[in-house]
Amino acid sequence: MNDKVNLPLGQREGPLGEAVIAFIGLGLIGGSIARGIKREKPDTKIMAYMRSRSRLLKAREDGIVDVILEEIGEELRECDMIFLCTPVEYNAKYLSDIQPLLKPGAIITDVGSTKTDIHEEVSRLGMEDCFIGGHPMAGSEKTGYENSTDHLLENAYYIITPTSASTEKQVDRLVRIADMIGSLPLVLDYESHDFVTAAISHLPHIVASSLVNLVKDSDNEQGLMKRLAAGGFKDITRIASSSPEMWEQICMTNSNHLAVILERYIASLNQVLAELKQKDNNYIYQLFETSRNYRDSFSEKVAGSIAPDYSFTVVMADEVGAISTLSVILAAKGISIKNIGINHNREHGEGTLRIAFYDRGTMGKAWEVLERYHYDLISN
Repeated sequence: MNDKVNLPLGQREGPLGEAVIAFIGLGLIGGSIARGIKREKPDTKIMAYMRSRSRLLKAREDGIVDVILEEIGEELRECDMIFLCTPVEYNAKYLSDIQPLLKPGAIITDVGSTKTDIHEEVSRLGMEDCFIGGHPMAGSEKTGYENSTDHLLENAYYIITPTSASTEKQVDRLVRIADMIGSLPLVLDYESHDFVTAAISHLPHIVASSLVNLVKDSDNEQGLMKRLAAGGFKDITRIASSSPEMWEQICMTNSNHLAVILERYIASLNQVLAELKQKDNNYIYQLFETSRNYRDSFSEKVAGSIAPDYSFTVVMADEVGAISTLSVILAAKGISIKNIGINHNREHGEGTLRIAFYDRGTMGKAWEVLERYHYDLISN
């Protein structure tokens, strides 16, 4: 899975040396970046500030954070790089506090899912020469430092958005850090970033949430739609379970680009509606054929901003002890199951039991083990 856009780390200058790095906010993404840096460069001095002191104490206990900051203050003058890892609407607010504390040559970056707001604030403050935006496109349904890992960002695109005043050397520093922690760095201007993510990330959340609410409002008193919902419906609406607070902030900070792409989507749905009413079977066939062909061309190697679903289904008879027997087989091989449940709606050919795992490697190992025990398995 070597899709990286730069030379291997060993063929170029190291990105950190004896660096001092601060994290303002140390949640899932900030914590994972910090862990990745410590894994590769354990001598890096990491400072961190956030409201939850218990999480900072845990990070220090883990050996990830060296200095717990009590405030945005003088200690930041040591830093070579500062990561803003708070919710998107708050990142920009820290810029004016940090600006007078920056030492010459220091870089501020962020990890927000939208870039226009913070770039506009950077421009207003005259900080284009020390800021470079960033967006690691990885995530999880779980949040907080306690769920961060040193491999969360591996093989995930790390979008880097320079300003008009960013130098090649500055950009390369962030590119090499992204590369060092296993990400796939990609440099874009911030407006292109926000339009692209409006289409491939932000709109899908609106679509998924709207579809779930449509079913909720259309269901009968017996809740048959909810009871029968499975398979394809659950797959395409899984992201509707994401944090409402986070997605409200993302939509509001990318409203202009999102409105453009949403209008295009509404127009396409209206076209589908018109063709359905006209019973144009050729149009409907082409709709499914072109989308299938384009979707099948997507790379499966790169992690996305939504946590992937590592699961498969098992065809098995409804017998006493069947689930516990399967669980014991996997447990005996040291395989941890994330979730397991009966698949009541199997209209798309799924098996009786759906088993989910924490990562692709564990899923593959479970598949091999159950195949040896002659279980009938079906991949997603």
